[in-house]
Amino acid sequence: MSVVEIVDHPLIQHKISLLRDRNTGTKEFRDLVSEVAMLLCYEATRDLPTEEVEVETPIALARTKVLAGRKLAPILRAGLGMVDGMLSMIPAAKVGHIGLYRNEETLKPVEYYCKLPNDISEREVIVLDPMLATGGSASDAITQIKKRGAKHIKFIGLLAAPEGMKALHEAHPDVDIYVGALDEKLNDQGYIVPGLGDAGDRIFGTK
Repeated sequence: MSVVEIVDHPLIQHKISLLRDRNTGTKEFRDLVSEVAMLLCYEATRDLPTEEVEVETPIALARTKVLAGRKLAPILRAGLGMVDGMLSMIPAAKVGHIGLYRNEETLKPVEYYCKLPNDISEREVIVLDPMLATGGSASDAITQIKKRGAKHIKFIGLLAAPEGMKALHEAHPDVDIYVGALDEKLNDQGYIVPGLGDAGDRIFGTK
């Protein structure tokens, strides 16, 4: 049974409130996205496998644990803003890239780029996308990752609409989902309400 979790930590909720503010500038917005990603990563990686190692402290030898296995964080375009926060928590992770855009008429995702490590089937995979709106882009990205052999996949997003959460969970019931807030609905243009606008445009200052 997969996990579907709204991570309601006070720090996350505070930072998401600042992200929602239309007056938050590009640099501050980008920094906040990175910080929320780091906090969500902490929650989503509680069950990562570990292995015991021996470390020499200034006092004595200690048996302690480190992360085991290989990690990978494939990202969608807007997910680029979440990478630094993730890598601050898991510096050794490999970063794959998936390029998708949403057809404005059909609201369906169109893939134009995908670059992932060859050994993806051996890795713990975390897919990053700030906005889980219709769920189409995230579902399609995960489908492409699975086609390339991935078996253990999690999704991390800042905000979700009920429609997107439902669509992603139904399309990939084996994928754990972690988001910072579940909003009210989608509007006619496929944007999350109340949301925070277009995350990609606000991260990169393109609108």
